[in-house]
Amino acid sequence: MSFKRLSATGLFLVIVTAMAAPLLSSPASADTTCGKASWYDLTSRTASGEMMDPSKLTAAHPNLPFGTKVLVTNKSNGRSVVVRINDRGPFTKARIIDLSKAAAAKLQFIRKGIAKVCVAPL
Repeated sequence: MSFKRLSATGLFLVIVTAMAAPLLSSPASADTTCGKASWYDLTSRTASGEMMDPSKLTAAHPNLPFGTKVLVTNKSNGRSVVVRINDRGPFTKARIIDLSKAAAAKLQFIRKGIAKVCVAPL
């Protein structure tokens, strides 16, 4: 496309779109962390004292306060889910969060068992 053929309005739209592009993409929060997630399917009590329910959208995190809601995004497929922290873990340095089976199903990594994710507190 030649700039000579663009009307004044067309040129204006090209410039505004180029300038707005960084604003339209949501920048990652400073608190966002990326790494590996796994899922677990227990029926025992969590560290918060509530019973683990694999059908709920919950997760274990090493240090976020219980009740914190976080957005977890699967980096391989772009799917996201909001989970509530109700347990402690994972207890391996290779992972940053353990999700309930229901949350892993929403992110579509049940069969794989582990996924690369980004976690952002809400």
